[in-house]
Amino acid sequence: MDCAEVVRQSQRASTRRRFRRRVDRQAAALKEAIRADAFNGGFRLGLEVEGYTVNSDGRLAAAPDTAMSSVCERELGRHNAELNTPPTTFDPEGITRQANGLTESVTAVRDAFAAHDRQFVTDGIWTIGPPEGAMAYLSATETRGDIDVPTNLSPVNRYYALDADITSHGSIELELPGCHRTFQTILVESLAASLQIHLQSPIDAFAQYFNAALRTVGPLVALAANSPFLPPELYTDADTETVLTAGVELRLPVFESMNVRDRGKVRLPRDIDSPTDAVDRIVDDRLCAPHLREWLPETPSEGFEADYWELLHKQGTCWRWVRPVFGPEGPRLEYRPLAAQPSAADVIGFQALVAGLLHGSVTSDHPLVDLPWQAARESLYAASRDGLDASLAWVTRDGDRTDDPAVCYPDLFALARTGLRDRGLTDARIDELLGPVERRWATRTTPATWKRDRVSARLDAGDDLEAAIAGMQREYIRRAKTGEPFVHWLE
Repeated sequence: MDCAEVVRQSQRASTRRRFRRRVDRQAAALKEAIRADAFNGGFRLGLEVEGYTVNSDGRLAAAPDTAMSSVCERELGRHNAELNTPPTTFDPEGITRQANGLTESVTAVRDAFAAHDRQFVTDGIWTIGPPEGAMAYLSATETRGDIDVPTNLSPVNRYYALDADITSHGSIELELPGCHRTFQTILVESLAASLQIHLQSPIDAFAQYFNAALRTVGPLVALAANSPFLPPELYTDADTETVLTAGVELRLPVFESMNVRDRGKVRLPRDIDSPTDAVDRIVDDRLCAPHLREWLPETPSEGFEADYWELLHKQGTCWRWVRPVFGPEGPRLEYRPLAAQPSAADVIGFQALVAGLLHGSVTSDHPLVDLPWQAARESLYAASRDGLDASLAWVTRDGDRTDDPAVCYPDLFALARTGLRDRGLTDARIDELLGPVERRWATRTTPATWKRDRVSARLDAGDDLEAAIAGMQREYIRRAKTGEPFVHWLE
């Protein structure tokens, strides 16, 4: 089917009824399989890293089609691409395979893009638009069949159906300090690029790991902050002080602009009691752009994906900052609030930090889970605004509640080290993995603060806001191309 027909089919009441019936039936079967202990479980790791494409001048550009599905995957915008690592065990060998796999993927993507005079950049938000400008790029539409679709959306039918579903309930409103914009398509979400860390635990402990993850989002978002600016053209209030202090992680409000009909579709989820709770959350989430298996004839005819196809499709639109993802080995948590990072070493450092921190908190019976959910949520948004200067809700090993980052981070790193040691890593290997991330705290510098400092210096030197942000961004792109960890930029 062409995109127009997929959109029409997706919006039909009969499709929605059929989709819901299949989801309900598949969810019941999956919960029964969980109760029957049908999954192997165990500890496994994985990664997804998003990025965007630029030309030799640092301007946004379309990703080369020849690279798609060979060295990377499509994401929402034509400029987007995503790298994935195959799942590995959570042990010294598995982490090494994650690091090697990511490095190989980054090299392959860079080589494939370079053949087209393009560069793949892992970053939180792009800020230098294409020649036609950021607003024109994000707003452009064209007619396909008898429907209007975003011109610069990746040519994937489910993205067209998603756009039609979200925008049928209203416009996309981007509201943050200095920016009040309305968009008629979902392409604005393609501004942001994320790092998504996957951790699978034994299935009987899944809820513990999931609930622990919710308590870590504030401190980790502050440490990974990498998106303090939008493309300058998007600001409706160009007051430099407002722009410089709008926040260090603007990815959060960018993605939450997708909350058009359901104000909580993109949000921090509540705690769960069991893996079957996670299944129910997916079922209960607002139906969005339903898609039937038979519309894609190339789907597997047997196996886990074939058995649960519609449920897994619905899982893909259950947008939470931490969400459950089901596969043939059982459920895993997908940790989604972190921005894409400048280098492979930074990405692997955060993967080790997240996995070690969650494992350490569960295996050592750390009282972190006693932190009230509302405090964890407030900490997330405080971190997105104020970064390492935010009040970051935490509970120490002694059970004391604190909002002081100087107390939180030493405990957090120690807990991550405990978890990594328990999975067999040596202290030397842990130092190697966590060192680049720990130095961010030691220097009180993240990619977001680095960007702010560069823009401020350029403004002081006489640049206007657009030139200052563009100059900073080109320097970021140049440094990221070296592959060095971010902390080496500070030397």
